[in-house]
Parts: sequence; C-alpha cells; structure tokens
Amino acid sequence: MQAIILAAGMGKRLKELTQNNTKCMVKVNGVTLIDRMLHQIDQHNLSRIIIVVGYEGKKLIDYIGSLGIKTPIVFVNNPIYDKTNNIYSLSLAKDRLLEDDTILLESDLIFEDSVLESLLSDPRETLALVDKYESWMDGTCVKLGEDDTIDAFIPGKKFKFNELRNYFKTVNLYKFSKNFSKTQYVPFLDAYQSALGENEYYEQVLRVITMLDNSGIKAKRLDGQKWYEIDDIQDLDIAESIFVPDEDERVRLMQGRYGGYWRYPKLIDFCYLVNPYFPPERMKDEIKANFDVLLTQYPSGMRVNSLLAAKNFGVHPENILVGNGAAELIKSLMTHFDGKTGFIRPTFDEYPNRYARENSVDFVPGGKDYSYSADNIMTYFSDKEIKNLIVVNPDNPTGNYIPKADLIRLVGWSRKNKIKIVIDESFADFSDELDNTLFIQSLLSENPHLYVMKSISKSYGVPGIRLGVLASGDVETIAKMKKDVAIWNINSFGEFYMQIEEKYKKDYMTALEKFRAERARFQNELAKIKGVRVIPSQANFVMVELEAVSPIELLKRLLIKHNLLIKELTTKTSGHNYLRLAVRNTDENNILVAAMKEEISRLS
Repeated sequence: MQAIILAAGMGKRLKELTQNNTKCMVKVNGVTLIDRMLHQIDQHNLSRIIIVVGYEGKKLIDYIGSLGIKTPIVFVNNPIYDKTNNIYSLSLAKDRLLEDDTILLESDLIFEDSVLESLLSDPRETLALVDKYESWMDGTCVKLGEDDTIDAFIPGKKFKFNELRNYFKTVNLYKFSKNFSKTQYVPFLDAYQSALGENEYYEQVLRVITMLDNSGIKAKRLDGQKWYEIDDIQDLDIAESIFVPDEDERVRLMQGRYGGYWRYPKLIDFCYLVNPYFPPERMKDEIKANFDVLLTQYPSGMRVNSLLAAKNFGVHPENILVGNGAAELIKSLMTHFDGKTGFIRPTFDEYPNRYARENSVDFVPGGKDYSYSADNIMTYFSDKEIKNLIVVNPDNPTGNYIPKADLIRLVGWSRKNKIKIVIDESFADFSDELDNTLFIQSLLSENPHLYVMKSISKSYGVPGIRLGVLASGDVETIAKMKKDVAIWNINSFGEFYMQIEEKYKKDYMTALEKFRAERARFQNELAKIKGVRVIPSQANFVMVELEAVSPIELLKRLLIKHNLLIKELTTKTSGHNYLRLAVRNTDENNILVAAMKEEISRLS
C-alpha cells in the first residue's frame, strides 16, 4: 500500500497565509497540515508516499525533508499548477497508481488518526470515504445505496438543497486497489482528460465510473470521527478549536465563539437558549417561499418596524422599539441610566456588563438555589438609594420566577421610591403561569418608570434573525433610543417574521405546552443522576448543582467525548459547582442525560 498526496495548489482563498507557502504549509495550532498528515501516514508502514507538488514546490520539498519521515517519499512536479486543476496533478502520478494499492489524499485536510485507520482497516479494496452531509460542508457530495454503493456523484453545480438529507460529503480521502486503478480509474482518467482538458477535477472521473453497473468502488461511512477541510481563514479558525490538543484551551476557544456552532461537526449546543418547538414547519416554509424578495430588498425603517411590534404586542408604536436582538436594546437603554443601579446576582451579564461597576449594587440571594421573591428585592434595596433596578424574570441562570401579581407590586414599590425598573421577560413565556406578560399598554402608561424587555430570539426560537423588543411608558427615552440605533437595524427576514407572526399564535401556544412537559421530564431525568441536584426552573434551561464533580471537568468530558456543549457557572456563582443546561427536544435531552450519567460515574 502506498499514499499519493495532491499538494500542487495555490490556496488563494487563504490570502496572505499562502502568499509565500503552499496550502499544506499552513499551520493549525502551530503544526503544518503536511507535517501532521505525513506523520499520521508514517505510522502505517506504507511502501512509499508520492507527493505531487507545484506552487512553491522547492520550498515544500525542502521542508518535508526536515520532518524525519521514515517512509520513502517520491516527489512529482506539476509545472503548470496555475493553469490546471487536480485532475492533471493526479494524471502526472497515474503510472504510480498502477504499481500498488493506493491511499489518495488532498493536502488541505486535517483529521484525527481514527479517520485514516478506519479506511485502512476496512477489508474492501476500493473505497471513497464519506460523511453525512452537514451545513458546514462544501464541495462534492454523493448519494448512497443500502449496500454502500455510490448511486451518484453530486458536484456543486448539480447540488439540490431540497435533497440534503440524502447526501454524503466526500472527505477527499480514497482507497484504490491496484486492479481498480488499472482496469477502470486510469483508463477513464486518460479518456476524460483527453476529451475535457486539464482544468477539471479527479472526482469527475469517479462520477463517470459510478455510472457503470459494476463500478468497483464503494463508500466508507464515517461515524463521528473528526475531520475538516481548510479552504479559508474561517475554516482554519474552526479547525484550530476542533483539533487543539489542550482540552482546556479547546473549551475556551469554543465558548469564545458565542454561536455559529452549526459549523462544528455533529455538535449539540446545550449552552445557548432557544425554543425547541417553534417555529413550526409551515411558518418556515412561508419564510422560504419569500426568500428571494427578503434577500434582495431593503427592510423598512424603525418607524414601520415599531408599528409591527406594536401590533404584535398590543401597545402603542410610540411605546415600543425593535432591536437587532435584545442585546442592542440593552446596550442603548443602559446609557440612558445614571446613578446607582441594582442587580440581582447571578443574572444575565449583558446588563451589569453595560454599566459602571462602581455604580452597581448587587443583591446575592442566600441559599443554594439563589431563589428570591419580590419582597426579598424590596427589603434588600429599600435602603440602598438606587436609581435603577434590573430584574430578569425568570432569571438567568437560576430560572427563578416571580409571579405577575408580585411583579406588579414591585413596579408599584419602585414608582413610590422613584426607581426606574427594567423587567426582562425574555424567558417568561416558558413559565407555568400562562398570563405572565407586562406588555400591557395601561400598565406602561401608568408607570413611565417601567421598561419591559423581551428577546424574541429566545422565546420564539429564531435567534438567527436577531429580534428583541423594548416597551415603556417613557416615550421620551424610547424616542431617543430610536435615534440611537440605525434606521435599518432590522433585516428583511426579521421584519417579515414580525409581519406573519400573529398567524401562528396557536402554534406558539402548542409549542409552549410541549416545552413545559419536556422541561418537567428533563428535570426528573437529571434528578435521577447520582450527584446531581436540580434547581427548579421556569425558563427554557435548568441550573443543576454537581455535588462531587468539577463542572469544568465535566464540561470538557462532554465536549471532547460526546460533542455536547454546556454552560458551566463557576464565575457566575463564586466558584460553586453549577451548570446551566438548555432544554432541547426529547431525543437530544436524552443524549445529554446519558452522557452525564456516564461521565459523572467515571469522575466520581
């Protein structure tokens, strides 16, 4: 068995990183792609490694010579790398294909050892390594039959997005038997290149071969092994967080992304908070049906979007504004406050982080559950001379909930004491109290010191369109904030969502019922795990205490071994052993429960 590595390309999409080096010289966590790949191959005692070079070929050859690779290496030069594609590079090595069984690799790949091992250990002679298609993938895909036959190669131009569930992505790692190369691949390679030229791709030859009744090539499906193809700097950034050897650093890099986790293979995100049962398919279909218009036309300005929000929440347009997520509104609102501001800790950090620490007064509830009531708040802040008070209800991360009647008492107390009060009800819809909102025009008009915030992203399960709303009887501040934010702070998708949202109210109520049932079940299952104490929650997440296990260590185990991302609360809870777990759907929640049982039993 031999290996052929295609490494002639220029890697233009990596910009200055490949200005003076070939693509495979790019470093991931301090190690070049070619260094990593060659040492992985070197472990398998192959007869030789053939490397097709081109761009900066001499520099690459000299570098490889310094790596101490034991397997014999043969170099093949592609002198017209800038005028050809990889079909020509492989054709330059076609005589070598005829001499031995071959592992064919592209040099811009990074993968864990088990990927190569799975291909080499499979007894089938000729294989294309594939993985189930995910949204982060790009390039050639295939459709497979039940016996791993390749029914069709799907190049990018033939890609049909309505068939994604049936696609597998080629990993650009193949195993060719000597006989397959001799009787099929090389003859078809010669014919294809003769007919269509040198500016093509070697996968197109495989596409033609798979049209034969007995093509001789099967698919080898990966099952959770990690790999990534690096074409641009964002790919490089993600690869560094996936393959960083230090587990603590990997956790830090992952948490520092604050989202975009669809680009991570098979990762399930229990860190960020959404509604797992909304929006319904019909609503998504309606948005898809209007995609072309929404993508190519400007949204309305702030005045029109305030009208839409006012209609949806039953308040006057002058009392409400829409934000690019609640975070935009929080940032703006906090600049309109001065003097001492009261916070309840732990809480959603976006509020205290936007205010001067020297003017912040913290109430930290006693007890292991961090629970508190409206009366606790009033008692604590009664002598603190605060001018503003922030209440997140249910609170994040505890899930602590103050009933609506008590909130209204708190609003009255704050009015009497001339305290501006913010009630953030981003998670209120998930509570067991069905009538919970303070988006009530009469309440706002009577209490101009009251500001009610809501993250539509969290409640309605649409974080990608970034929507938040703020309502208040303080029309002067609302008007100033409308001038603070950009006139087009909401994109067309967000505006259209608000336009159609009312039609789906029944679906939303049904989704919340399903959610409450699943949250109760999830909390019960978590409580069965030895060493886990569940803090009752009225939000779309659950805070739990680990009685004998480090939350950071558990986080690492779950992320590294099970591809599950959770939120540990060490910094929020003064070093105590707490986690915050998002409530997802039943299947995903079961995966987390099983993984936690396994890892806690090992750590205990």
